[in-house]
Amino acid sequence: MASYRRILLCYNATAEGRCALRLGAQLARELHAQTHLLAVLDDAEWTRGLEVIPAVPFELEQETAKEVLREGVSKLANLGVVAQGHLAIGNPMMQIPSFAKALDIDLIVVGHHPSGLLYRWWTGQDDGRLLDRVSCSVLVAMEPQEL
Repeated sequence: MASYRRILLCYNATAEGRCALRLGAQLARELHAQTHLLAVLDDAEWTRGLEVIPAVPFELEQETAKEVLREGVSKLANLGVVAQGHLAIGNPMMQIPSFAKALDIDLIVVGHHPSGLLYRWWTGQDDGRLLDRVSCSVLVAMEPQEL
């Protein structure tokens, strides 16, 4: 089994993000890995040049993202994991690989929300490309689903 010394947990306070945080914390604790927590504020609505002003000011979204990050670091501490928090602004599929490279990460842990191909196309999600953009292992954390 690969030795994971540096783990990057990606967190956004959704159910999927909380799952990634919980499972990633357990793994980090067992491996005694250096742990980093990344929260990404997706600025797509602000950079697309929309004619309509978004309902929530960017500064408020940024403050909310900082609070999500603080919450995540606190939850990790409660789970026995010391983590360094990082906040990024931009496309998560660009920011996650960038941070992984800069921090020399061995393992990225992300949550996953199942959605259809049409939904992903309509919303511009390109998260399937994460594996093509990183040179480390990626763990997709999911809660067990009933079939």
